[in-house]
Amino acid sequence: MAKSLNKEELKLEERKYVAELIRYVLIGNLCVRDAILNYPRATKDPSLVAAYHALIHYEADEDLRHRDSLYKEEQDDYLELLANILEKGEDLPDNIIKNYKKYYKSANIPNGNDTRGLIKSFLRFLNIS
Repeated sequence: MAKSLNKEELKLEERKYVAELIRYVLIGNLCVRDAILNYPRATKDPSLVAAYHALIHYEADEDLRHRDSLYKEEQDDYLELLANILEKGEDLPDNIIKNYKKYYKSANIPNGNDTRGLIKSFLRFLNIS
């Protein structure tokens, strides 16, 4: 019988998992879309929400990374920093969390692959949930 995790153990496991997703994106073994589809569902952890937005920005800046190798290196280093911090189970620095919070009230992390989860994600996207 599998042991159930308490909140702190679950938070640590989710952070380690997200660190792994980020690293797979960085080495090209996983596209950002797949990382997002495999992201912990409906997390309220501010560090994971910020890391989610960092991945979204990474995807959005793909063209810029191809044109500017220095920008690519800086963005890769930034995501690697986030992965290192999360892997240790630590909170991301407040300035990183606050930087994303000023642009987003919440993350549109998918709630699940079933109909109910998709509807919840869509309503959150519309900002009416």
